[in-house]
Amino acid sequence: MHNFKDIHIGQLIEQRAKEMATDPVRMCAFLKCTEEDIENTYRSKSLDSALLLRWSKLLEYDFFRIYSHHLILYAPPTSSLSTTERAKKTPALPEFRKNIYTIEIIEFILEQIKSGTKTRQEVIKEYRIPKTTLYKWIIKYRKEEQD
Repeated sequence: MHNFKDIHIGQLIEQRAKEMATDPVRMCAFLKCTEEDIENTYRSKSLDSALLLRWSKLLEYDFFRIYSHHLILYAPPTSSLSTTERAKKTPALPEFRKNIYTIEIIEFILEQIKSGTKTRQEVIKEYRIPKTTLYKWIIKYRKEEQD
């Protein structure tokens, strides 16, 4: 299980490159860099988004999703405007209809409940997960554990 709170993107890129056994010569050609630049990337806690996009393509992995998970878990959206006021404004950026709950996010949340780190109510309040969604996860994944 990955810790989504403290992200060191360079280490994650290095891990993925090793898993895929990616040839350093191919990496250098694709990224238009030197092997020293690659080593510097592995030591970097953060990267420029254009470079991260190239790494995502090269290693066939969505590294941006790690940051999305962080936002879902540690920075739930807050609203200073009422729903009616927000509906009247047309945003310049695209709005996403719902959060992305991947299996990793679901497992992380259910593990917090199972270990007693958080109660169901704390999870609902802190992560803004609908009560029905959380209870469906609990039933579904408890059933899968028993099978």
